[in-house]
Amino acid sequence: MINTPLTEALGCRIPVIQTAMGWVAKPGLVAATSNAGAFGFLAAAVMAPKEMAEEIARLRDLTPHQFGVNFHSFQPGAAEIVEIILSNKDRVRAVSFGRGPDAKMIGRFKDAGILCIPTIGAVKHAQKMEQLGCDMVTVQGGEGGGHTGAVPTTVLLPQVLDTVKIPVVAAGGFADGRGLAAALAFGAVGIAMGTRFLMTAESPVPAAPKAAYVKAGTSDIAVSTKVDGIPQRMILNPLLKRIEGSGTLAMWARAMEAGMEMKRQTGMGWGDVLRTAKSMTSHGEMPLAQAMMAAAAPMMIQRAVVSGDAENGLMATGVVAGRIKDLPSCTDLLAGIEAEAEARLKAMGMLSS
Repeated sequence: MINTPLTEALGCRIPVIQTAMGWVAKPGLVAATSNAGAFGFLAAAVMAPKEMAEEIARLRDLTPHQFGVNFHSFQPGAAEIVEIILSNKDRVRAVSFGRGPDAKMIGRFKDAGILCIPTIGAVKHAQKMEQLGCDMVTVQGGEGGGHTGAVPTTVLLPQVLDTVKIPVVAAGGFADGRGLAAALAFGAVGIAMGTRFLMTAESPVPAAPKAAYVKAGTSDIAVSTKVDGIPQRMILNPLLKRIEGSGTLAMWARAMEAGMEMKRQTGMGWGDVLRTAKSMTSHGEMPLAQAMMAAAAPMMIQRAVVSGDAENGLMATGVVAGRIKDLPSCTDLLAGIEAEAEARLKAMGMLSS
């Protein structure tokens, strides 16, 4: 057995975290992950408070193990979401976040016995999270899916390890036991994986997008800045190719289409859509058309991973998907990772026989 500060703190058998992918890390996947020996995070950052409370209740019934919850302090209903998490402190062992809570909120979680494990993509952010009182940090290198940075995991991970004293979890490019052994050799306490768990039997992603993930090679995965102005790694499908090759007029046409999709799914009026888009332009020099697309980008992702449209939806992915060609159960996946990691660690003399 591979015991690390991560397994000791989270109560899991294997030092592997399943990350909180929006619309993917639902109770079924989180429970399957936790029941197989790893630690799963529920993706509540895309949920309203009522839905989140219902999903936590469902998750409590699906696994006897503790689990994590991911949220953003700027999402609608964030204050209520925090209270729901705290009311489930007997089962919620950890929270994760990107742009996250302040020291006061982190203190409330710690007082409740809930660990704070934010995901960061820069050394300065790791330092800030340590200063705020977080218990661990997950370091995501540029190989990760969705919004990502430019620094590879093999460079960023040792930089952070040399800078902070709290335990560090490695993310970005991991999919197997060799990766876990490598991360532990670097000095991390475990790994976090998103794409690998998305590509499992228990993942709720429909068959067509799953097939697209399996089919994709590394040359079919690209980083785009045209979706919302921030680099995002996604499968280069027909929609992303249109976005990448579009000019100003096409961007406005897509913006209007995205706005209509947002209206349809949320019930917003055009005034609300425009206000949401304008609020995004205030955070940077983002043209209004692009901001409208950014505001509606979650709808484009849902079109793929929820509705199953692999051609007209967006599919975030880590570059590691380019070498994954199967959809195992979480039990088989984690058993293989554990066995392979133990073999590699024994070969390196890091684990006794």
